[in-house]
Amino acid sequence: MSRVDRHSKKKTKRKWPKVVGIIALVLLLAIGGYAVYLYQSVASTVGKMHSDRGPSDMRTEEIDISEADPISILLMGVDERAGDKGRTDTLIVVTVNPHTNSMQMLSIPRDTRVEIVGKGTQDKINHAYAFGGVDMTIDTVEQFLDVPIDYYVRVNMEGLQQIVDALGGVEVNSTFAFSYEGASFSEGPQTLNGKQALSYARMRYDDPRGDFGRQDRQKQVIQGIIDKGASFTSVTKIDDILGALGTNVKTDISFDEMKTIQSKYKGARHNIEQYSIDGVGQTLDSWYWIVSEEERQAVSSRLKTHLEIE
Repeated sequence: MSRVDRHSKKKTKRKWPKVVGIIALVLLLAIGGYAVYLYQSVASTVGKMHSDRGPSDMRTEEIDISEADPISILLMGVDERAGDKGRTDTLIVVTVNPHTNSMQMLSIPRDTRVEIVGKGTQDKINHAYAFGGVDMTIDTVEQFLDVPIDYYVRVNMEGLQQIVDALGGVEVNSTFAFSYEGASFSEGPQTLNGKQALSYARMRYDDPRGDFGRQDRQKQVIQGIIDKGASFTSVTKIDDILGALGTNVKTDISFDEMKTIQSKYKGARHNIEQYSIDGVGQTLDSWYWIVSEEERQAVSSRLKTHLEIE
C-alpha cells in the first residue's frame, strides 16, 4: 500500500507528533516477523505508538513500500523530562535501500548550526524540538539536508533503559575504558543492562572525540538493540518489549507498513554503514558545529544516491 492510498481519504495536513533508532528498527526488522503469531499484542502496542501524518512535501512522487522503494527514517532520541519539553539528544537519518540490501545511518551532531524552519533563526539543530516538536525538527532536517524524511521514530531517552532491559541487555565494544554516572566501562566487548546502556550512550565530555565519540557509542547501542531484537530468543520477552515500546516510542509507521517493511527491507540490516557530517567547532553566541556548504552538499548527494533520488 502506498502512502498516497493511506492518506487519500484524509487531508494531508501534517500532524507530526521519537528512536534512538532504536525501536523503530527493532519493530521494522524484527518484531514484524513475529506478527503472525502475536498479532493482537503487537497491533495493540503499535496503535499506542502510532501518530499519523502526511507524506513529505519534498517527494515529487510518492513512495510505495510494497514495491520496495528506498526510504528514509529520522530517528530522534529526546531527552524529555517532567516539566521540560526537552531537546533531541540524538538525530540519525537512516536510509534503507532494499535493491542493494543496504542501510546507512547519518548522525547529525546536536550542536550543528542550521536555520530552524518555522522560527527563522540560526540555532543548534537540537533546539528545533524544543521550539516546535517533531514537526519542526523534521522540517529543519529536510531543509538542511535537502532530502525527504519519509518516516520518523521518536524515543524518550529515559525509556532506552526499559527497552534494553526488556531485551535482556545489549552487546557493545568500547574503544576505551571510562566511568560515567556511577557506571564503569572496560575497553573491549561487554554486555550492558538498561541503566549502563543509557550512561554509555550519553557520555561525551570525557571522550577524546567529543560528540562524535558519543554518536559512535549511541550507534553501537542501536546496533545492539537491532541484533538482539532480531534474535528468536527475544520473542520470549515480547510482553516486556512491547510494554517498553508502547510507553516510550512514537512513530508514524502503521502496523501494516511495519509488516511490509519487515518483509521487503529486512535484508538491509546485515549491511549497515555509519557516517557523520564533518565540520568545525566555533564559538559565536554559543558553541556550534559549523558545516561548510561543500560538506552539506556532499552529504545531501550521498543521501540522494542511496535513496535513488535524481
